[in-house]
Amino acid sequence: MKLLLVEDEPKVASFVKKGFENEGYEIEVAYDGRLGLSLAQKQPYDLVILDVNLPHINGFELCKLLKQQAPQQPVLLLTAMDSLDDKVTGFEAGADDYLVKPFEFKELLLRARVLTRRHADGAAVKQLLRIADLELNLDSKTVMRAGQRIELTTKEYALLEYLLLNRGKIISRVDIAEKVWELNFDTNTNVIDVYVSYLRKKLDKGYDVKLIHTVVGMGYVLREG
Repeated sequence: MKLLLVEDEPKVASFVKKGFENEGYEIEVAYDGRLGLSLAQKQPYDLVILDVNLPHINGFELCKLLKQQAPQQPVLLLTAMDSLDDKVTGFEAGADDYLVKPFEFKELLLRARVLTRRHADGAAVKQLLRIADLELNLDSKTVMRAGQRIELTTKEYALLEYLLLNRGKIISRVDIAEKVWELNFDTNTNVIDVYVSYLRKKLDKGYDVKLIHTVVGMGYVLREG
């Protein structure tokens, strides 16, 4: 887990940094809002912890800017500003949590764990299905192998998605017929074998590592080698 702390009080910054490092986190520190924004724009963080009274760009404004560029970015405001109005302002700026100083590090750690876990779960929902150097993006419906885009028909895409969701498992032709074609399997048709052949040509031809394998008498499996 990689965190960004934007805090202009050196003692607080040192205390928080040491605490997270002792728990196995990687944490970077910025001592003003402008530097914090610059760091956040260069790379993603699992959590950004912001003070509010910061030089150049205050925490409320910085939170808004971070959420504008990455709405899913978890942000925790850590500040001595403890009025209800301050908290309302913080949450309206997009903060995911608000912790008032002085604080116990254990509570900060607990809140950080909740936010980073939620962020990780949310990232998983985006769903990039991968095996080896093959990647299928469920959001954009695109397929890449070794950085090269592969154009698939609607049915080829559906077949690949089903194989990826069951990678490593042997999938019978009956399973494919029901889940991808949504029809009762006709033993006299070779339509599934034909589409697997189409897919194999597009995904495996020209690559040393073959991904689609036939298991004689059982079906197909997507695996490395």
